[in-house]
Amino acid sequence: MNELEPFPHDWQRALVVMAHPDDPEYGVAAAVAQWTAAGKEVGYLLATRGEAGIAGMNPAEAGPLRVEEQQRACAHVGVRHLQFLDLPDGRLEEGLQLRRLIAREIRRQKPALVITLNHRETWRPGAWNSSDHRVMGRSVLDAAADAGNEWIFPELLAEGLPAHRVRWVAVASTEPSHRQPVDSASVAAAVDSLSEHRRYLAALSDVPVREQAAAQVKMVTGDGQVRFELFG
Repeated sequence: MNELEPFPHDWQRALVVMAHPDDPEYGVAAAVAQWTAAGKEVGYLLATRGEAGIAGMNPAEAGPLRVEEQQRACAHVGVRHLQFLDLPDGRLEEGLQLRRLIAREIRRQKPALVITLNHRETWRPGAWNSSDHRVMGRSVLDAAADAGNEWIFPELLAEGLPAHRVRWVAVASTEPSHRQPVDSASVAAAVDSLSEHRRYLAALSDVPVREQAAAQVKMVTGDGQVRFELFG
């Protein structure tokens, strides 16, 4: 693999746009903690409330629970703004509606950097990526361009939302181009953040929640850096 480029730091506001509660916590949260500790502003925009994510728990109960878990997770990494699009978990559809919703929030929040999740077919060799992840990642890349084009969604202009150009879109990717170093404090914050998804993680495995969280974060940050594919 070619040497990865350093991640750019000449920005102040970023927006993490992903599909479900817990998606930012699988590694990206360590970079978020590093950035917020340096005084940068990072918000989260999640497409769903993850209501279909806990086996045996009715979505009407799981959705509010997962929102609470995500709110607690955000507090560990310095994220103060959390928003949900309230789309159906497990049934995201790629198309103009989703692009418009994301572009609207990009115009409202005006980030220089947008971060999303791996949109490819697999998230590691032999592990199929979920439909929501694939749809969301591709839609974010398209919507970031849409947000900067005044003519694609002219109805947003009528809402008082002028075009906003995003400088970079970063993908937590299997084909990285850039690296963001993270220190031990940021890694610890990411483990704390993922550990807040207690009921969700407990439903995935009998392994204690804290052990699961530490292993998952280490998988991404084991060499002291988080990798991204950067477009811009």
